[in-house]
Amino acid sequence: MRTVIYPGSFDPVTNGHLDVARRAARIFDKLVIAVACNSEKNPLFTFEERQALLNETCADIPNKEVVMFNGLLVNAVPRFEACAVIRGIRAVSDFEYEFQMALMNRELSSQCETLFMMPSPEYSYVSSRLIKEIALCGGDISMFVPPTVAQAVYRKYGVTPKK
Repeated sequence: MRTVIYPGSFDPVTNGHLDVARRAARIFDKLVIAVACNSEKNPLFTFEERQALLNETCADIPNKEVVMFNGLLVNAVPRFEACAVIRGIRAVSDFEYEFQMALMNRELSSQCETLFMMPSPEYSYVSSRLIKEIALCGGDISMFVPPTVAQAVYRKYGVTPKK
């Protein structure tokens, strides 16, 4: 069985994340969506909340498993018996960062192969950071995230969206 791991903070999960996840799930036998702890980020949602939102929004992906992991990605790859890592790339700036990370991961573990996947064009500019900024100001994020995610973001910020 060919398993791919799709790591990310998913804070919050976006339609772009879901696009990449669904397409990766069609290519591999199993998709492990791994919610990562990133010490450089101050997450809006807890691990458990992000895992629950992913399980709900990915309910239509039968061959997925949503897990949490902490530490180095190269250690998570064998733990989840993955043959590769999938990373979404939206722009050149993403590529530069992800390329560097992929090379570092391969240096740390020759078994850590990284595959890059571009989101569909309509999601190429969507980021969790921008979604949080828009929501915090009461803007409409409904076109960027599933309805349950939008509701959860607004609830966290205690705002009502202006439509």
